[in-house]
Amino acid sequence: MAATTARAVNDMTARWAREAVQEGNTVLTAAGVWPLLALLAGPAAGPARKELAEALGIDAEYALHAGVELLAALEAAEGIDAAVGLWARRALALKPEWLGGLPLSARGELTGDAAVDQRELDAWAWRHTDGLIQRMPVRLHPGIVLLLAGALLVRTTWEQPFQEFPVVPYEGPWAGRELAELSRSGPDVEQVRVHRTPAGPLTAVRVAGDNGLDVHLLLGGPDVPGSEVLHHGVAALGGAYPTVTGAALTDGAGPGLRVTTVPSDDGIPRFDLTVPRFTVDAEHDLLERAALFGLGTASDASRGHFPGMSDTPLAVSAARQAATATFGALGFRAAAVTAIPFDVGSIPPPPRYQAQQLSARYDRPFGFLAVQRASGLVLAAGWVATP
Repeated sequence: MAATTARAVNDMTARWAREAVQEGNTVLTAAGVWPLLALLAGPAAGPARKELAEALGIDAEYALHAGVELLAALEAAEGIDAAVGLWARRALALKPEWLGGLPLSARGELTGDAAVDQRELDAWAWRHTDGLIQRMPVRLHPGIVLLLAGALLVRTTWEQPFQEFPVVPYEGPWAGRELAELSRSGPDVEQVRVHRTPAGPLTAVRVAGDNGLDVHLLLGGPDVPGSEVLHHGVAALGGAYPTVTGAALTDGAGPGLRVTTVPSDDGIPRFDLTVPRFTVDAEHDLLERAALFGLGTASDASRGHFPGMSDTPLAVSAARQAATATFGALGFRAAAVTAIPFDVGSIPPPPRYQAQQLSARYDRPFGFLAVQRASGLVLAAGWVATP
């Protein structure tokens, strides 16, 4: 996977988090959206192509290749499964040059029987997420002629597992609630770091998986909204802020962080981590943030926007993602399914009136004047005898 693609996906993650994360639980994956948008940017035209390219952060000319490359890299990586499916009405003729370039795990037909088609789509979502996502996040209707979907599944087992205990906090926002608390202790103090962000210090702990996948736990100040914590957390991954790590940290350097001195047999620093077990689920309507995903013009059904896909005018009719993530004592699992259905865009209606048309043809020697518009000043005059 190209480093530029990773940065582009991370940038979409940061922007999406800043816009979408509110007070409640949520989970989102731009890595599940970005490649689908890339597959659409190449065959798009006009303003839709421009908006998709801007949202992706790459030139539309290279978007299809980048999307295919990203999907291949995800599928090849240990602990990650990625899949793309396409379903279309039999009467919809798709351009072979676009269709042939797609890395499809499934290609099916929309029969027009919504119940039958929905069962097939839901089964595909379930199958490609190990049952974590049990249905496609869009419901079919008779106007849908094409549906493009992507599934992403992430799994890892901790290199160092946690112990789990039931607790009831006596203070803080979770006071009085029974929680499943995960804790572990070890000598790897470099897994904790504090980033100096514009929103204040941000504590980040890297929890390592055994297959090259990590989970970074981010804690900002009590008054910093989650949207800012995630936004700056993504930026910190790219080295955007000054950072202090491990044994160089001092007490109170970051939110939730304490540094003390205790008796020791070997003098080796240790790091204790405590975090609640969690499962979070969310559904996102991407068209509610159409500008973020470059889908503003593409969802305008008054005309088609994807001539590279089909001669039939097509417009995005919906775009939704269902996602889930679980952090437990032994490991982490996350899954998302993103679906983008298309309706037939309207062909522009014929003109209402008739008008006179004039034409001129210069097929023999002619003269010319170059004139400054505002003043009427002739800047050059000439004659064309032999063009």
